[in-house]
Amino acid sequence: MSRIISFNRVFSCGKYKPCNKKYCTAAEKKHATRGRENGIEKHATFASAKIGPFFQSPPKVENQYTGDAVLQSYVKRFIPNQIREPIETDLIRFGERVATEIYELGLQCEREPPQLIQYDAWGNRVDRLITSPAWKRQHDIAAEEGLIATAYEEKYGEWSRLYQIVKLFLYSPSSGLYSCPLAMTDGAARLIKQLPSTYSWVKDCAYSHLTSRDPTQFWTSGQWMTERRGGSDVASGTETIAVPQGDGSYRLHGYKWFSSATDANMTLTLARVQGQDGSITQGTKGLSLFYLEVFDDQKKLNNIQVEKMKNKLGTRQLPTAELLLDGAVAYRISEEGRGVAGISNMLTISRIHNALSSASGMRRILSMARDYSTRRTAFGDYLKNYPLHVQTLARMEVEVRAATLLVLEVARLLGREDTGIASDQESLLLRLLTPLAKLYTAKQAMSVVSEGLECFGGQGYIEDTGLPGLLRDSQVLTIWEGTTNILSLDVLRAITKSKGEVLVAFHDDVISKVTKVSRVQELQDQGHRVKEATLQVMNFVQKNPDKLNMAARDLAYSLTRIYMGAILLDHAVECGLTQTDTQTARRWCEKDLSLVVTNHKLGHYNSSKEDLRLVYEHYTG
Repeated sequence: MSRIISFNRVFSCGKYKPCNKKYCTAAEKKHATRGRENGIEKHATFASAKIGPFFQSPPKVENQYTGDAVLQSYVKRFIPNQIREPIETDLIRFGERVATEIYELGLQCEREPPQLIQYDAWGNRVDRLITSPAWKRQHDIAAEEGLIATAYEEKYGEWSRLYQIVKLFLYSPSSGLYSCPLAMTDGAARLIKQLPSTYSWVKDCAYSHLTSRDPTQFWTSGQWMTERRGGSDVASGTETIAVPQGDGSYRLHGYKWFSSATDANMTLTLARVQGQDGSITQGTKGLSLFYLEVFDDQKKLNNIQVEKMKNKLGTRQLPTAELLLDGAVAYRISEEGRGVAGISNMLTISRIHNALSSASGMRRILSMARDYSTRRTAFGDYLKNYPLHVQTLARMEVEVRAATLLVLEVARLLGREDTGIASDQESLLLRLLTPLAKLYTAKQAMSVVSEGLECFGGQGYIEDTGLPGLLRDSQVLTIWEGTTNILSLDVLRAITKSKGEVLVAFHDDVISKVTKVSRVQELQDQGHRVKEATLQVMNFVQKNPDKLNMAARDLAYSLTRIYMGAILLDHAVECGLTQTDTQTARRWCEKDLSLVVTNHKLGHYNSSKEDLRLVYEHYTG
């Protein structure tokens, strides 16, 4: 009997070592693949099984409500006991649905992106947009779950909006990007709801569809603002012309360069009204807001041609197209020349949706990374038992908790404004916090989701896992509804237009929150840091008005970090100073809360010539 040496694969180093058996059994011989090297037979574990016996367990997608301590504690803290029970019951149920059925649908939306058929077999222009069954199912689920309706039924008064935002927070990471048309639908519903009585026909026509729980009646809305010159500069970028008709309607002629949710039932868009002499008014004063139904009574496109689908870095599940409006029938729903003012309510909603998508996307990747750390072994132990790995997850957790609390706080203020009970200070605070929340959480999302992918090693880079899409889809959050710089300038605009009142409201709210902390020994130092940073930033704004344009981004970061610190401290105190809440507040307050002051001292805002020289050295374009 010839001696057979058995080898087992050692995963950590890739080498082989002999097993302890002197001889293999007959069964082992039978299942071994033999080879001869220098007269010695050997068999390897992989030879019979081809791919080996080990398979890595994938991360579990958990119920994102029951698995999120901050989400639960905020709901319990603010929503009154008498109405909280049915809300929490629904959130727990929905959290489970999101982690199972809806999650699988979201992955299917990624696998089956929309397609455009422009011509039929006989050369006729048809412009038919094909979306997957999963995308259509997301539409029905959104209606069934009242993801828009909840905020407008106002069944729970001022808490209806918070309830809706929490449901959207749970839904967004599993939605296959259906959260995007829902954001625009929510914005359209709020805008139409607040239209004066002269536009009651629009409410009768569209509002009931936008807020319906019946999937057969539920409409989504687009938001067609961006043109070839455009981006955020709609004043100089909008070239679409609105030609008045005798019946009160208009015919729109223009090219919409970036229209998301192309399969929506209706849209809101900007255009310039053409005078009887053919003249139009340029700039912001020439823009009016229009309501347009995408399909006519025969279910054909309303004089719209779909020129091409956008080939995007991410959000591939979402149909986004370039559209030619060739006499599309539309109706003006703002005063002539007051279109930009008309979309302000819509922008508030869509920016809040952007922030909740950022925060919930971070929560999803962190939740999965946390679970994976209990399943993945390396160097003989589970990842959760390595202090360095847990420290990385903890740093991510601090970011996610801060972002989540900011989004929830903005939602709470929005709910008060929706129901007409917000104080002047709360309305001012909402005006300032909305762009801050959008710009800062989007930057957090890019960082946290990237770090989260790294927690999965090579698997985080493999498309089949569904993980890379989380990073691709996060990138749009820094761009949609205004880039970081555009939103930073919007913060300055809010300060200027309110004559500084938004900063007064900000200061007073922060100080009222940290005052509670002054009586809590564990957090006194952190409260003092937030207070000092607030005073330093207010002082900088007051003394350096000439530097605010250059400092706008750092100012926005400083205001956001300060406010996040304040709400983390406030939450820790109000929730009984739990160890995790206290630790989160402490760690957040270790940041540079007054970044704009730090960089001012370093001379970063003294001259733009240094930046120009640095960036454009040797540039010959």
